[in-house]
Amino acid sequence: MNILLVEDNEAIIKGLIYAFEKNNYTLFYKTRIKDAKDFLLENSEIDLAILDVNLPDGNGFDFFKDYVKNKNIPAIFLTVRDDEDDIVKGLNIGAEDYLTKPFSAKELLARVNKILLRYKKQSIIKIQDISYDTEKMELFRGQDKIELSALELKIVNYLFSNVNRVVSRNILLDKVWEWTGNYVDDHTITVYFKRIRTKIGTDIIKTVKGIGYRIDEE
Repeated sequence: MNILLVEDNEAIIKGLIYAFEKNNYTLFYKTRIKDAKDFLLENSEIDLAILDVNLPDGNGFDFFKDYVKNKNIPAIFLTVRDDEDDIVKGLNIGAEDYLTKPFSAKELLARVNKILLRYKKQSIIKIQDISYDTEKMELFRGQDKIELSALELKIVNYLFSNVNRVVSRNILLDKVWEWTGNYVDDHTITVYFKRIRTKIGTDIIKTVKGIGYRIDEE
């Protein structure tokens, strides 16, 4: 798991690097908002951000709103001010948590673990040995990625977005037409599902006779 820390206090940085690496996290740190912006532009694999509110070239609230939130990266704010208005502001703009200084690395790690566990559950759907990452739109059998065409992936994504619900063939026909702009018939849907099932290799897609298809949670 990759964590981005934006903090200018060297003592805090050193303590958190040690604590996070000891717990098998990769911690990247930046001391200025400008450097953190550049880092996010070049690195997309960040699982969580820890942001100081007061930084030399700006504040963590604006950085979160402008550069972190739209990447769907959960965030924890750090501040020396135990101010109720700041806490409310941080949570209202979408932060997951808020911690006032001084704090223990153990407490911060506990909050990070809780947030990441919740996000992992939300974004990864696992059915038998098949897992689907709804954020990255990637399908895996065990640790092996299943390569799908763009249209096959859209169909799979639609099914996983409607787990435990029947997706009718008529809806799929409309969706394929919407995605491609090309006319498709009922036989086309059958062909696509045959290809998808062959690639998946596990019978997780159930046919509801005369209606459509369904993926069920175990």
